[in-house]
Amino acid sequence: MLKLENISFEVENEKEILKDVNLTIEKGKFIAITGPNGGGKSTLARIISGVLKPTKGKITFYGEDITNLSITERAQRGISFGFQQPVRFKGITVHDLINIAKGEELSVMDASHYLSEVGLCAKDYIHRELNDGLSGGEIKRIEIATVIARNTKLSIFDEPEAGIDLWSFNHLIDIFLKMHQSQENSIVIISHQERILDVADEIIAMVDGAIVKRGVKESVLPELLHCEDPKNCLNCHDILEA
Repeated sequence: MLKLENISFEVENEKEILKDVNLTIEKGKFIAITGPNGGGKSTLARIISGVLKPTKGKITFYGEDITNLSITERAQRGISFGFQQPVRFKGITVHDLINIAKGEELSVMDASHYLSEVGLCAKDYIHRELNDGLSGGEIKRIEIATVIARNTKLSIFDEPEAGIDLWSFNHLIDIFLKMHQSQENSIVIISHQERILDVADEIIAMVDGAIVKRGVKESVLPELLHCEDPKNCLNCHDILEA
């Protein structure tokens, strides 16, 4: 489905953030990407979604070369991206945003369904504007609701737990598992949270811009949780959060 070949990314000061990353994600998979801060996880997510363009390498999606496509063009191909800090849109209501995500005019009742999916009371939010009056956790859940509404082939979330309270986080786990019921669509989540890693099909660990380990949780999690030499392992004490 998605294939990255020799993807590298450098910033202006010539610091290499990603180093020849090769990655294939099959349809219907739930992939969690973890690693220490500064390891390149969020940059990789932005490269896949089209927010950033790789310095070199090639990206294909269902056989099509999308390396030079914009984030809008990739969205049209079926890639959704949930930002770590979601964008706010003054003058646009939550109802408007869900309609845009769905690509059709939904009734208030139909649009409210997506808010209920993320644990928000629809009557309190459906007509609100996406401005500074919403908390970080509220805007994050609304963004996730739009991703659910789009029902795309590939959904990418960058630390969806950021700014989310414990109840909402527990609910998010259920949302991701429900999304994963589809055998066609794939989910990629950037996260430090052990509970997210525990429910993923595969875990990818990134350190210093490179993929250092990939596998099912049974093979990756024990090393992350119980390594005896964290400096030579995966900096695991900087990776996982309970």
